[in-house]
Formats: sequence, C-alpha cells, structure tokens
Amino acid sequence: MNIIRAGLGELDAVTPLFDAYRQFYEQPSNVDAAREYLQARLMNDEAVVFLATIEGQPAGFTLLYQTWTSVALQKLWILNDLYVHPDFRKHGVGEALLEQARQFVGQGGDHLLRLRTAHDNVTAQRLYERLGWVRDQRFYTYNLSL
Repeated sequence: MNIIRAGLGELDAVTPLFDAYRQFYEQPSNVDAAREYLQARLMNDEAVVFLATIEGQPAGFTLLYQTWTSVALQKLWILNDLYVHPDFRKHGVGEALLEQARQFVGQGGDHLLRLRTAHDNVTAQRLYERLGWVRDQRFYTYNLSL
C-alpha cells in the first residue's frame, strides 16, 4: 500500500472514490460536481487529501480541513471524509489513512483531530475506537440548513 498527499494530479484517482463516498451517505452520484469540489479545495489550499493505492489502484482516501477551536486556543483539524473502496476493505486501508492523518497533524505541531460519523456506521466506529479515538459524550452537533 502506498499513501500520498493528493494534489491536482491525483484528481482522476480521487474523484470516483469521493463520489462513491457521497453515495454511501445517500447523495446522488455526480462525478463532475465531485471533481469540481475537490479541485477547488485543492487549488485554494482549503483541504488536505491523502490517497491510498494498492498495486497502483485507488483504494481509499481521507480529506482533512483545518479550523480553530476557541476554547483550546489552537488549531483543530477535522477529518471530514474517509472512504475505502469495497474491493480493498479488510486490507488495513482505513487504519493506514487514519494513521497518516494523525501523523500529518502531529508533525505540524497540532494536537487535535476530530471526526464524526453516522450513528449506524458501526464498522467505522469500531475502527476509530480500536485506534484510540474517543466518542464525545459532552457535546451535541446541531445543523441549520438555509
């Protein structure tokens, strides 16, 4: 397995994975819009994307956004997206991508990485908890659609 920080040159490899990830969360497939979204994030340096490949085939990706936490007075990285292609599940891809994200954030001197997942995504939850991630019991998440 090989993991690289993806740039514009990897859009063709990441886009189908990103589109499949969105479909997993019940969004309609839209490869063109997925590509445009990723391209804009990368061009504007608004996200960090790691791409995992196995024997040259795109196997999975993770996407990180940087923000800030006022309470802790420090940077906060949000691991917003993590997806492994079904053909490559049970090969350690998800774990390797999570470790790559942890190393990236830690090497930058930052100390806080956050993610969220669907309540029914118990497979992912087991992985996160096995790797030391702690489920938040203190705060609720609220959304407002405009």
